Amino acid sequence: MRTAGVYPNHFTFSAVLPACASTSILVHGQQMHCLISKHGYEGYVFVGSALVGMYAKCHDMGLAEKVFVALPERNIVSWNSMIVGCLLNSFHVKALFLFREVRREDLFSPNQVSFSTVLSASANIRALEFGKQVHGVVVKQGLLTLSYVKNSLMDMYFKCGLFDEGALLFNSLGIENRDVIAWNVMSMGCVYNENFEEACNYLWVMKRAGISPDEASYSTALHASAHLAALDQGTLIHNQTIKSGFSTNTCIASSLITMYAKCGSLDDACRVFEEIDNPNVVCWTALIAACQQHGNGNHVIKLFEKMLADGLKPHYITFVCVISACSHTGRVEEGHAYFNSMEKVHGIIPGHEHYACMVDLLGRSGQLDEARKFIAEMPIKPNASVWGALLGACAKYGNLEMGSEVAGRLFELEPDNPGNYILLANMNAHKGKLREADHVRRLMGINRVRKEPGCSWIDVKNKSFVFTVHDKLHARTDEIYEMLKKVKELVTNKGYVPQTQFAVNSAEELKEESLWYHSEKIALAFGLLALPAGAPIRIKKNLRTCGDCHTVMMFASEIWKREIIVRDVNRFHHFRNGLCSCRDYW
Repeated sequence: MRTAGVYPNHFTFSAVLPACASTSILVHGQQMHCLISKHGYEGYVFVGSALVGMYAKCHDMGLAEKVFVALPERNIVSWNSMIVGCLLNSFHVKALFLFREVRREDLFSPNQVSFSTVLSASANIRALEFGKQVHGVVVKQGLLTLSYVKNSLMDMYFKCGLFDEGALLFNSLGIENRDVIAWNVMSMGCVYNENFEEACNYLWVMKRAGISPDEASYSTALHASAHLAALDQGTLIHNQTIKSGFSTNTCIASSLITMYAKCGSLDDACRVFEEIDNPNVVCWTALIAACQQHGNGNHVIKLFEKMLADGLKPHYITFVCVISACSHTGRVEEGHAYFNSMEKVHGIIPGHEHYACMVDLLGRSGQLDEARKFIAEMPIKPNASVWGALLGACAKYGNLEMGSEVAGRLFELEPDNPGNYILLANMNAHKGKLREADHVRRLMGINRVRKEPGCSWIDVKNKSFVFTVHDKLHARTDEIYEMLKKVKELVTNKGYVPQTQFAVNSAEELKEESLWYHSEKIALAFGLLALPAGAPIRIKKNLRTCGDCHTVMMFASEIWKREIIVRDVNRFHHFRNGLCSCRDYW
């Protein structure tokens, strides 16, 4: 840093400190801090501000605040260094508090960095009222024309659920003033508010406007395609990433893996991963999650062990996928071992998702008492996902006594979730307690809880066709129901036996017949009619598929010698040659 007789001055230190911050080398920064103190430059406001920024970017907000408090004088850069540091380290409430303090100062006013940072903090904690107040100050100070501030305002409104307000700000920019960040914020706003088709469209609109998409643009569009399970759309976006030179970008690669997996094409997801030169933990986790979602639990474990062998450190979501894979493959002991290794080996504190997976692991294997005991010994208060896992296990094994207790807890935690009511009502009905089942359904009415209508959809020639129970609206309805009769006849000859417990809302004499009008069976019949022979049949459902439909799909895959892929609300089922990827452990 210095040669003989030449000593660094305060300008040198303030210039070098950001380099330590950008590389997050805390040790080098601390050494620099010692030199600064030795030469007496610690009281210089711009040196102190650089120190605050360095410690914040190295994730040591304790030292950052200590330096900030000790400054004999502060300017807007000092305050911004602290506010930005709070945002970087997720101390969002603290960022809002510091912004209020800046507003109380008489010597200077917040600038565009202050406003955009505090708006981002407001967005992350959904502090809508505070964000609106900041919006008012922005207008008063005449900073609304700055794209940096307006983009942050848009993001705040989108994340707080006020889509129209955010879109109004975007439209006020004018086409010539919209940079790639503004387009990205608008696209993400569509994703936040579940306008996934619009999010995909914005990628093509911005290209027509002459804006070159960046990695965030492509990742957002792929994220939206994944939610829509729109494979054709996702493939088009993939082609664009290759043409634009983003094919080696690990962020986009992980989004591609997720997109292909959620669109039902696990082979393509694996192919994308294989083409990555140095996959990071995000890419590994994306592939592990893909395999877990497709019921390939054994491969999940192999991938996880390979990732560890390559020296990569798993993160929070990685363990959710791994323990869930153990749950869906009956690996109780391995699941326990991975759960215990989280904190002891990898320094990751388990969260509600991990505890829910562990309860599911025990519950699926029939260890309901052990699962109940596990919940009682949790160091954190169990949430709805944890109790929900136990209720699902109670339903599977017909433990009505425990199920009633668990359902009662869930009615308090999430009174608007119809799934809990339906599960309890069905459990009572299966036990012959029809009066109790009717009582639960009446309780839904009293609480104004409505069950989401089940529907299935299938894509044929780039067009989606949606079917509901007993659907007769399609132009080819007569052909579809003739095909259903044929399916019923052929699977019955193969040994199919109707599982009437999945027709709980029908009269006893109509239970068997009503099973054949489930939406996924109607979609299957249409797929057999409309898709070329041998082509995969991809069916998507908004609810969990029932056991009877699952059995019919297995028989149909063997009879017609074709792959049937069903994506329900929980996972993918790949039916090939009369077998399912879940091995009936679902």
